[in-house]
Amino acid sequence: MAHTKNQQPASPFMPMFEAFRTELDEHHDRRERIVKASRDITAASKKMVRTLGTALPHFVEKSNAQYWKTIETQFQSISSDVQGLNAYRYPQLTWGNQEFMEALSFQHYLETQTLISYDDSKARVAALCGDQPTVPLTPEDYVLGIYDMIGELMRFSITAMATTGKLPAASPKRSQADEASTDKMDVDEQSTGPPRNVLDDLRDIRLRLEMFEPSQGSKFAHDAEKKGEVMRECVNKVENALYSLTVRGKERPKGWSPDVREDRRTEVQSY
Repeated sequence: MAHTKNQQPASPFMPMFEAFRTELDEHHDRRERIVKASRDITAASKKMVRTLGTALPHFVEKSNAQYWKTIETQFQSISSDVQGLNAYRYPQLTWGNQEFMEALSFQHYLETQTLISYDDSKARVAALCGDQPTVPLTPEDYVLGIYDMIGELMRFSITAMATTGKLPAASPKRSQADEASTDKMDVDEQSTGPPRNVLDDLRDIRLRLEMFEPSQGSKFAHDAEKKGEVMRECVNKVENALYSLTVRGKERPKGWSPDVREDRRTEVQSY
């Protein structure tokens, strides 16, 4: 007598679970694309940028072009993956956004000696996305990227002092309005003081960031607190290096580099 194999009836829930599986597979694939893009944006951003208040030299712009292209390609590759609710579903995106903001704000500062605004930063991301939907840049990503930019300014300042023997500062320039005007009084032509240097700007940024109070208990507040400690150390290093250069610089041989690996005792009180 032939034995017939009992076949289990198809579960009515199978189509539902198959839909869940498809959705999860799409989620994991999307997440991997975002992680890869974020890492590539981070790597390209770290290799970018290096006279204050002037356009970057041609060879620097040429060197940076390949990294801008990488960032543009990666932003466009994930733009459709981070729209709607998915914009808040993948925290991995913030890694690349913060590094991008660090590079963008640092280059903007070197060219203009000003801090790029949040709206201008979003416009730059939108331009890089081209015809694709814009990758979201949150206010948190913007602020945390500015924190990181302080470290780049510190290294830029220390290197400049070691190679030129002075702290980077903008060259005194008359504004276009002043140059166009022909009826200026003598008092208007008087100097208003030395041009701002990097340390002036670092102190100003530090003051504004210390006045900022994110919601306590959030991850953003935790990250801002950690980056705030590093920011203060970076500003202190520039202050101490300038102190050493001013007070003891004449006693050092040519090519001497300020020592930024000092202990945490502050030689000059920060304000």
